[in-house]
Amino acid sequence: MLKFRKITYFFFLFLILFTNGFYLPGLAPVNFCKEGDEVNNCKSEVLLYVNRLNTEKLVMPYEYTHFDFCPIPDNVKNPTENLGQVVFGERITASPYKINFMKNVTCEEVCRKKYQSSSDFKLKDLRKGISMNYQHHWIVDNMPVTGCRLGEDLKSQICTTGFPMGCYIRNGRNTCPIKFDNVEKGDAYFINNHVDLFITYHSGGGEEWGTQFNNNGGRIISVKVIPKSINHKGAPNCMSSEDMMEIPSKISSEGLEIIYTYSVFFLRNNDVKWSSRWDYILESMPNSNIQWFSILNSLVIVLFLSGMVAMILLRTLHKDIARYNQIDSGEDAQEEFGWKLVHGDVFRPPRKGMLLSVLLGSGVQVLFMTLVTLAFACLGFLSPANRGALMSCAMILYVLLGSPAGYTSARIYKSFGGEKWKSNVLLTSMLCSGIIFGLFFIMNLVLWGKGSSAAVPFSTLVGLLSMWLLVSVPLTFVGAFFGFRKRPLEHPVRTNQIPRLIPEQSVYTQPVPGIIMGGVLPFGCIFIQLFFIMNSIWSWQMYYMFGFLFLVFIILVITCAETTILLCYFHLCAEDYHWWWRSYLTSGFTSVYLFLYCCHYFFAKLEIEDLASTFLYFGYTLIMVFLFNLLTGTIGFFACFWFIRKIYSVVKVD
Repeated sequence: MLKFRKITYFFFLFLILFTNGFYLPGLAPVNFCKEGDEVNNCKSEVLLYVNRLNTEKLVMPYEYTHFDFCPIPDNVKNPTENLGQVVFGERITASPYKINFMKNVTCEEVCRKKYQSSSDFKLKDLRKGISMNYQHHWIVDNMPVTGCRLGEDLKSQICTTGFPMGCYIRNGRNTCPIKFDNVEKGDAYFINNHVDLFITYHSGGGEEWGTQFNNNGGRIISVKVIPKSINHKGAPNCMSSEDMMEIPSKISSEGLEIIYTYSVFFLRNNDVKWSSRWDYILESMPNSNIQWFSILNSLVIVLFLSGMVAMILLRTLHKDIARYNQIDSGEDAQEEFGWKLVHGDVFRPPRKGMLLSVLLGSGVQVLFMTLVTLAFACLGFLSPANRGALMSCAMILYVLLGSPAGYTSARIYKSFGGEKWKSNVLLTSMLCSGIIFGLFFIMNLVLWGKGSSAAVPFSTLVGLLSMWLLVSVPLTFVGAFFGFRKRPLEHPVRTNQIPRLIPEQSVYTQPVPGIIMGGVLPFGCIFIQLFFIMNSIWSWQMYYMFGFLFLVFIILVITCAETTILLCYFHLCAEDYHWWWRSYLTSGFTSVYLFLYCCHYFFAKLEIEDLASTFLYFGYTLIMVFLFNLLTGTIGFFACFWFIRKIYSVVKVD
């Protein structure tokens, strides 16, 4: 044993001495330098990529090429998108904008788009995109190009990851920076055909980077954009800001020409380090100035209530167990009451035991997936800079965790006395995953029909189906094989042959009121955090508070467990021994409150009026609610299962 410890110490010492630090893929810094000074692997060309355009008024994003902007060059290699980016609808491609490091450009022409009367349908798409407030999303050096404006206090700066493709005057409303006097003239749509790019860089050099640039190089720390609508009238003239480029409803006989231009300005700032370049985006995004005191206050309240529940439960149980263990004579045994009276029925197999075991197996799969994904996110592996990593990690983990699902389902089903092991394995591997994939496929058909970039390509769908059928299903069979080889779970008390009659229950101990009350407290500890998660999904904002989310997840697990145990104990004291399904549904009812909150968010926060977008919103919401039901229901069941086995194993039962 001592020799083994010495070998272990030497192994870790070797790792500490000879292991170098590394950057995660996509997060490594890039050194830039002036053209002609490309030394030490620095780059002079700054690549600007364009991503899909989206809006809060519709669920459907569109690719950059969907609208008739400047064509994308063919000689530039597009970045490879991971699985999460494809599923989320990101379509990153090269742009026609040419940028060289530290080379300022003023009013550079990109392209000219000419329209005749036969091109009305192209202008119609541009007008629709402007009216729906579609936003450009550009990327430079893995950083989102941000459009910034002053806050309500006129001091703070609010930066959004994107900028509008245009502005409009409609129904007396003016979204343009210029306030026209003749707003009542009718509808008018103006396209942002010019952008001013302000690229800020940090020039440290020397000891910090291991190279010396002599003020001719650096690292990009921010890219901000000011979009403008300018009617160039034949020749690029970016000084004219009053005459805006209007998109008419009908093209005249002379035709229409839109000239796209851009300007680039490089600014040096050594006060901000490259490692802190995301701070200004994360700190100044809308709704990111969180009232930490109120959130922490609500968390303290939840912890306090959970602690009180645990204290009351333990004290009451301690007295019950002490009283039961002091009973020696048969006459005293006849005076028993409460949860000990149902010891002969408490482990009686439930109805629909096959379905319950399948849901629990899939719930364990979702639980471990959530736990590991949040752990990786807290360690920084799934930061906003690593696009699509969160979804990719979650999907891969879900596929690889088929073995725990099969094992759990097999053990539970075998403890119920089930013998249809083939049906159990097939349902565990197919039912829940099939529901999720089926809903996702239906949503994808709608996106396909609308031509949205969020539509997953057919090849990716085949890949997802292959991961499910060729990886997850076999792993589920492997887990079920080992689960069925194990002996059935031995319960601490024997089950009577004749079921005991359940006395008439009061209102509070009936199943439905108890299940409805059981989801209130768990939902209370997540609804504040849920607001920011919904914003990140439907308002296209970045979510980065994974440490706080992990804390909320732990509190959710504790709250679900304690609430289910408490209500289960009350039902057993009322001599109702049907706890199997009730323990799952009590904490699982939190998903119903989640669905109601999603409905409130849809009607109160979003401005979606399109029927297809409404269908997509509630379709994706059903997937999220179903997964959350599996998660919370499994937590409550196993907490209650452990509790009941514990209390009946420490009392004397004849």
